[in-house]
Amino acid sequence: MRRLPVLLALVLGTSCEDPAPALEPGEELAGGDTTIRDESPNAFSYSARNMSFERRQRFVVGNSFFNKNWVIAPASTTGRDGLGPTFNARSCSACHFKDGRGRPPEGDEAFASMLLRLSIPGEGRHGSPRDVPGYGDQLQPNGIDGVPGEAVPKVSWVEQAGTFADGEPYSLRAPTYTLEDPAYGPLPPDLLISPRVAPAMIGMGLLEAIPEADLLAREDPDDADGDGISGRANRVWDLTAEAAVVGRFGWKANQPTVAQQTSGAFLGDMGLTTAMFPLENCPEEQVDCTAAPNGGAPEVEADLLEDVVFYSATLAVPARRGADDPEVLRGKQVFRDAGCADCHVPRHVTAADSLIEETRGQTIWPYTDLLLHDMGDALADGRPDFLADGNEWRTPPLWGIGLVETVNGHTTFLHDGRARSLMEAVLWHGGEAEPAREAVRALPRDQRDALVAFLESL
Repeated sequence: MRRLPVLLALVLGTSCEDPAPALEPGEELAGGDTTIRDESPNAFSYSARNMSFERRQRFVVGNSFFNKNWVIAPASTTGRDGLGPTFNARSCSACHFKDGRGRPPEGDEAFASMLLRLSIPGEGRHGSPRDVPGYGDQLQPNGIDGVPGEAVPKVSWVEQAGTFADGEPYSLRAPTYTLEDPAYGPLPPDLLISPRVAPAMIGMGLLEAIPEADLLAREDPDDADGDGISGRANRVWDLTAEAAVVGRFGWKANQPTVAQQTSGAFLGDMGLTTAMFPLENCPEEQVDCTAAPNGGAPEVEADLLEDVVFYSATLAVPARRGADDPEVLRGKQVFRDAGCADCHVPRHVTAADSLIEETRGQTIWPYTDLLLHDMGDALADGRPDFLADGNEWRTPPLWGIGLVETVNGHTTFLHDGRARSLMEAVLWHGGEAEPAREAVRALPRDQRDALVAFLESL
């Protein structure tokens, strides 16, 4: 075990391992050759920089369908009709505003860029979560004319006080979720709810291009090396391969590919069918939903879906800012010594034969292992998702995290947006990450500030 010497080194302001790190070659180019140098509110919305002009036309088409509102069928705009019958949003960008990150509602706001997964105990098909009778696996609070939304979600917050080792106080907010006015029968007493904010869209194709063998090589489910980290891959059902494969996308790594993630979002978020998900999202108890008109079969035609998938897979990752600043490099040292990089693995190399040419053979810096980790009871949703249990979450990529405020106008983090700052996000870490959290709590203020400076540079 190396945690105690590392903790002592951090408290003393020294490193027990390596000298202060320098900027590594290419480290500032988080997405390799795809990287965009931009710090504006549009920083998440560019195509991969190594994309040809000809291929960029397809990106533009995908962008158009990603951002435009879908309408109720039947409509004269036949290429964009079929919304609902129940839904969360009218467009992809309603949740992923400027291709960025969602947030929980404030005050009496509606849930606009986050959703609630639902299930009851037990397993569904292929090990997926078990649907809630009358409601399915995701709450749709909105409905088209004549079709009631499923329920009204609400969130309330309770502050929890804490203190750093040097005496500086902090407060964390813990959420409670409730569903009011259920429209399709009583909600079961064993209902499981998992809140999810919309993640940023950048770099998805690069994450898909990381060789599966590289991800599996980092698995250590029984903590055989004794470092306190026991990450494991989720195994989820791939509809195209008709097999269980490694999950990469979603807060619990419950989707295997960009295409399946995108198709699932069309159905779950907007009620739009695709070839992959051809049935309307209408549980049998929802008679009005079943009887409502649709926009064709499927509502999202194959070429349109392919363009949106291509768009989603080729959004550029922004370059880092101030990566060689001495304060940032000091924070990089803290990040490593605290053990954060054990799960937020900095560097990967994508496969040379990946399906999307822009993603091939790229050295990237996403700061994730894409594996599941036990994050402790405080962050648990209690809801299994394929192999992920109620305490486990996928390590989220950190690239672009320092630009969320610029792009999306907020600084809320974690799967449900409960953290109001990057430091609050660190302080919520538990389970396997508890030693890292406690190392950070023990730091003097100047080193905590350096850690935040490093995270803001990503």
